Amino acid sequence: MSSSILVEAKGVTKVYTTGKVEAHALRGVDIEFRVGDFAAIVGPSGSGKTTFLNLVGALDVATDGELRVLGNDISRMTKRQRADLRLNSIGFVFQAYNLVPVLTAQENVEFVLELQGAGEQRSNRAKEVLAQLGLDAYSSRRPNELSGGQQQRVAVARAVAANPKLVLADEPTANLDGENSDILLKMMRDLNEAQGITFIFSTHDPRVVTYARRVVTLVDGRIDNDVTKNSATSSAE
Repeated sequence: MSSSILVEAKGVTKVYTTGKVEAHALRGVDIEFRVGDFAAIVGPSGSGKTTFLNLVGALDVATDGELRVLGNDISRMTKRQRADLRLNSIGFVFQAYNLVPVLTAQENVEFVLELQGAGEQRSNRAKEVLAQLGLDAYSSRRPNELSGGQQQRVAVARAVAANPKLVLADEPTANLDGENSDILLKMMRDLNEAQGITFIFSTHDPRVVTYARRVVTLVDGRIDNDVTKNSATSSAE
């Protein structure tokens, strides 16, 4: 696996079984994502977008096939090893924000750094990332004192604070209006371009597709299309 390849899937299949009923979420997916990708995975509901992100994020394990993430064969890792991979190398942004309600914005960002064992520098790092995302004036506010757009920016700050190589964003703009979606996407694109963080989105939002430099279409658990756009068609100003 080349050092420039962060995610490599070969024949990845995921089957969910309920009683005697089998649901095929992914059917033999072959794909690679490289350092610096800013990619959107699109497709109708039930096409396998979230399932694929869950596998890449080591939240689940494929039924068949080979999936390597940051050089690790996910299927051969223990639960503890997968948890360590998520903590130390992968950032997550969810549709529902998933902030800790009793913590301030800064404390939410510091929380992941604390889990990693970061020392006194975690406070400075949290302040730095919040400032990058335009939230320095809101660092002492709790989630219920922030707008939806501000909460999602805190979630992004938390995801990137530990300098992950990869950020997975599952429908990150689903609960945001157009203006806040654009603000969020521009900030994530800036992080991608300035710091080289790789972003993979699952989305139904045309705005995300507009910003993405690569668009992968999933249909019925299979790759239907994979297009890399030039810079002129992947920016929205």
